[in-house]
Amino acid sequence: MKINLERLRCDLEELGCIGHDPGKPGSGVTRPSFSRADFEARAWLKKKFDEAGLAVRQDGAGNIRGRLGGPDAGVRTVLAGSHIDTVLNAGMFDGSVGVLAALECVRRIREEGVRLSKPVEVIAFTDEEGNLVGDFLGSRAFTGRLNEAEIRRGVTSFGRPLKDILDGTEFSEETILGAHRERPEFDAYLELHIEQGAVLDTEEIPVGIVERIAGKRYYWCSFRGKADHAGTTPLELRQDAFLGTADLGLRATQLVATHHYGSMVTIGKVQVHPGSFSIVPGLVEFSLEFRSTSRETLETINRELMELAEDIASTRGLTFGARLVDTTDPVELAPRLVGLAKEECQKLGTPYMMMASGAGHDAQILAGIGETAMIFIPSPDGISHAPGEAIRWEDLEKGANLLLHVLLRLAS
Repeated sequence: MKINLERLRCDLEELGCIGHDPGKPGSGVTRPSFSRADFEARAWLKKKFDEAGLAVRQDGAGNIRGRLGGPDAGVRTVLAGSHIDTVLNAGMFDGSVGVLAALECVRRIREEGVRLSKPVEVIAFTDEEGNLVGDFLGSRAFTGRLNEAEIRRGVTSFGRPLKDILDGTEFSEETILGAHRERPEFDAYLELHIEQGAVLDTEEIPVGIVERIAGKRYYWCSFRGKADHAGTTPLELRQDAFLGTADLGLRATQLVATHHYGSMVTIGKVQVHPGSFSIVPGLVEFSLEFRSTSRETLETINRELMELAEDIASTRGLTFGARLVDTTDPVELAPRLVGLAKEECQKLGTPYMMMASGAGHDAQILAGIGETAMIFIPSPDGISHAPGEAIRWEDLEKGANLLLHVLLRLAS
C-alpha cells in the first residue's frame, strides 16, 4: 500500500496559502495559533477530516483529532500528527507535513478497507511554536502538564495577555487547563516532520529515524550597569551592560563548544536600554537558551552558564538577573517504535539514518505519558522557520509511506 503523493501535495499547497500574502513577494506563512489565519486553517482541516470519513473531535485547548474506525470501549488508539500553527513569516512545511501525511495515511487505510484492531487518530496540536505562553501549549494541555500560573497570568509573544487573546473565541483558561480530561488513551504517537537542519540533506539520505530529542532551558536575563554619556565617560570607568552581554555570548559559546560538543547555546533576542547611540547602555535584557540530549549535561551547562554570567557581572561592575521562562527535558523515544520504523524501512528499501533532534517537538511532550516516535525527512539546505523552507516531494513520499506502514503494524 502507498500514499497518494499528488493528493498530499495538493493538501500542503492549499494549507500553505492560508496565512500567506501573495501580494508580498518573498513573504512566508504567518499562522500563529488563535489568529484569524489559524482559525481559517482549523476550519479547513476539520473539513478535510470530515471529507475523509473521520470522526472530528476538538478538546478545550483546540487540539483537533480525526478518528478512523476501530472499536471504542477499552481499546487504546494510535495517534499520528503534528501541528499546523507557524512562527511569523514561516515556511509551509514545518508541522503541516506531519498532520497532512497522517491524514493521507488514514485515507489510504480507509480506501483499501483495511480492518483495524485499534482506532487511528490524526491529531493537530495547538501552538507548538510557542507564540502564546511557553512552547507546546496544545500537547502540554493534552498531557495535563501545563503551568497553571502561566496560563492564568502569562503574556504572549505579541505582548498581550493570553486571556485577551482568548476573549471572543470558544476557548478559555479553564477549557485549556481541563483539556487533558478529554484525552483518549493511546498506544503510540507517531510524528513525521522536516528535519529543520542539514544532516539528511548533506548525507543525501531521505529518511531519519529519531532516537532522542534534546531538552532545553530558556531564560530571560539581564545585565544592569550604569548609563553614561558615550563621549565623556572613559572606557575603563564604564559599567557597560552591552559589553557584559557580548562577553557572555562569546564565552558561553566557547564553553559549550569546548566542553559539551553537540549541545547548543544561543542568545537570540537582545533589548538595549536606553537604546541611544550617544549613551553607554545601562541595561540589557536578553534571551539565553541552551539545549542538550543529555539531562546531566543540560544541568551542568545551566550551572556553568549562571556562574559565568555572575563572574562577568562581578568583573565589569554589573548585576546579573535571570528568570526561567520555559524548560523541557531530553527524552529517548520508544525503542519498540524505533525498531518498527527500522524494520519497515528495510522492507520498503528506504535508506535511513538514526539521529537525534535538536529542535523540540510535540512527540517530546507526549513521551512523558506514552510511547512516541519521530520520522524526519530532509530540509534542503537546512532551512526552516523561514519562507525558503522546502522539501523534495520524493522524500516526503518515502517518509509518508514509512509512516503508513508503521501505522498499519500498530493498528491492524
